Amino acid sequence: MPAELPPSRYDFEVDIPPHSGDFVIGGADLAPATLVDAYRHGFFPMGMSEGGAPPMGWWSPSPRGVLLHGDHHVSRSLRRSRPQFEITVDAAFDEVVAGCADPSRSGAWITDTIAQAYGRLHALGRAHSIEVWSKHGDLVGGLYGVSVGGLFSGESMFHRVTDGSKVALWAAVDLVFDDAGENRLFDVQWQTPHLARQGVRSVSRERYRALLETALLQRPPAGFV
Repeated sequence: MPAELPPSRYDFEVDIPPHSGDFVIGGADLAPATLVDAYRHGFFPMGMSEGGAPPMGWWSPSPRGVLLHGDHHVSRSLRRSRPQFEITVDAAFDEVVAGCADPSRSGAWITDTIAQAYGRLHALGRAHSIEVWSKHGDLVGGLYGVSVGGLFSGESMFHRVTDGSKVALWAAVDLVFDDAGENRLFDVQWQTPHLARQGVRSVSRERYRALLETALLQRPPAGFV
């Protein structure tokens, strides 16, 4: 079960002006209680300098990329590809984060500070990883994110072979929406063309907050408990 956390030292009850940008506020720390409270209010952290370096910013994109129950699209080629992989959950969290943080990737933003903060969340049962392995035992893809009630906020994913990240997303979707999870929410932060082809849609900040409010009332997915 996820560990109980003390109250956050920071207040994320923020009135966001209409038509404001994706960045909302700066500052605060990355303590577990801070992070969980931020996600409860629709925010996630990302450094504001090159490569994700400080100062820390808190973001609430509008439009927001989300995967809703029944929206995930799996192509025929991906269905054929999946049997060649092995899937695990929370078996190699640090390795998945390292794969996502690879500085050779375009747009890399995960610093050591970010990685350590989510490692602490993982140790408390609040952050989770999906690992995709080759038949030879090599880590070839994965994703990680934060689970709060019925919200799963995907932070990043990576692949080292074709379909590695797509299989990770598929496995995560199956976990999030299992056992009558129709009102849960899979947050991907921003919609991209790659994610749109897999069923991600964009919603307004107001719609996201309504979906989030409902999701937070749901129990966490059984696969993440």
